[in-house]
Amino acid sequence: MLIYNICYIQRGNEVLLLNREKPSWMGCWNGIGGKLEAGESPRESMEREMSEETGITPTKLTFKGIVSWMVDGTRFGGMYLYAASVEESFTYDTPIKTDEGILDWKRVDWIMDVHNQGVASNMPQVLQGMRNDMHCYDYHCIFEKGKLLDMIAIQIDPALEWDEVQREVYLEKYAVMVHSS
Repeated sequence: MLIYNICYIQRGNEVLLLNREKPSWMGCWNGIGGKLEAGESPRESMEREMSEETGITPTKLTFKGIVSWMVDGTRFGGMYLYAASVEESFTYDTPIKTDEGILDWKRVDWIMDVHNQGVASNMPQVLQGMRNDMHCYDYHCIFEKGKLLDMIAIQIDPALEWDEVQREVYLEKYAVMVHSS
């Protein structure tokens, strides 16, 4: 079961990011998101998190897949992945200090710069895939000793957002990987 979500809100060539004050990714820029509450669907949770963290109601919210990870071959985790957009003329002055960290619009080229060590290590690859492909993917990240070793994009059915049975069957392969290590 996935218990987290993340969203990248785009305004033209900028993305609204949060410099997190708490783990995970403390001190790094990353998308907006959080933890699903009991009884919430992934989409309901994402809408709530965006409202709580930013006050923004996007003009469009699209399920883009999941970001999953294996840490040191023993710990599996994951989150639902969304893309949102607001009009380029949308006014939202930043930076803004929140309980979660600092919100700010960042240019896509700044996020993607290979020298940028201030963003979550898997974010540039995930964001690149989301922006360039209309399909949904499982962006599966492999971390060892805190470092991203590899990321594999596996195309998935968009129904994984709402079809709990299909999602659990798909995620079962990761449970088998954890138990076999």
